[in-house]
Amino acid sequence: MKILVTGAAGFIGFHTVKKLLLLGHEVLGFDNINNYYDTSLKYDRLDEVGITRKKVIDNEYVNSSTHKAFRFIKMDLTQKAAIMDLFRYERFDTVIHLAAQAGVRYSIENPDAYIKSNIDGFFNILEACRHYPVKHLTYASSSSVYGNNKTIPFSVEHNVDKPISLYAATKKSNELMAHTYSHLFKIPTTGLRFFTVYGPWGRPDMAPSLFTDAIINNKPLHIFNNGDMQRDFTYIDDIVEGILKVNKNPPKPKSPEIAPYLLHNIGNSNPVKLMDFINCIEKNAGAVAKKIFLPMQPGDVSKTYADISSIATAVGYTPKTNIETGVKHFVNWYISYKIKNKNEIKEII
Repeated sequence: MKILVTGAAGFIGFHTVKKLLLLGHEVLGFDNINNYYDTSLKYDRLDEVGITRKKVIDNEYVNSSTHKAFRFIKMDLTQKAAIMDLFRYERFDTVIHLAAQAGVRYSIENPDAYIKSNIDGFFNILEACRHYPVKHLTYASSSSVYGNNKTIPFSVEHNVDKPISLYAATKKSNELMAHTYSHLFKIPTTGLRFFTVYGPWGRPDMAPSLFTDAIINNKPLHIFNNGDMQRDFTYIDDIVEGILKVNKNPPKPKSPEIAPYLLHNIGNSNPVKLMDFINCIEKNAGAVAKKIFLPMQPGDVSKTYADISSIATAVGYTPKTNIETGVKHFVNWYISYKIKNKNEIKEII
């Protein structure tokens, strides 16, 4: 298939692109490469799939030097006319929409970015899918939509009308917008509520990277809610497997009155205590953290736990990577990546 992957320079997008190429699909990667976190990591991800930083120019195609079936374009979701032109010219079979302004805490500091990217940007993708129809739009939602839901595990059947961060509110809005377009224009859409994704090439603002950096560099490690938290940590390979299975299985309503719309949790369905996760990093890093315990941060939740029965039933999704294996892979990658970057800096100096 010919597939558009937005957020292709991001953590999940990059891994999704790699897997699609391995399976023989034609892929166009799309990303604005914003500076929410260090763009060097984003360009290093792209370099892994043959996109050289010096060749990346706004709104221009770049051909991969290592994959004939991969091209990349640096473009912003808010560029509606350019996105419409892209869809009209390319005629994608499916779209995997992973681009968004991420981060719960950052949404408190910079709310404008979330409205522009997550609301306006998603609207532009929906409009493009409406006017230049695709077989399926798979898009990223988030476990953040559950807010302070006390019913465990979190189910897609639960009410999520009380988000506690603007980020969560924009993701819930995406689900509503997708349902509307599925209902009105019969666009097959599936939303995926991701649960704490981690692994090699992960975002530097996420807990695994922050924890590992603090531990290996003997820096203070800030642990919120005094460590009394649990997260449904999900390894990136399991996430990508789920995305690809969903992408090739668009919703098939049983009657014309039902919108071709689905919503799934995608997680490990096995919450891990935060302190156990930290202990696992310590073990693999060969160092002990300097722990500083702090109160809960605004917008955070104490526990996440995914009920994955809907995605398991729909596409046979089954996560396979336990925390011990996943953390080992992540810490090994993190240390090697940092060493490589230090060596490159020394060569430049």
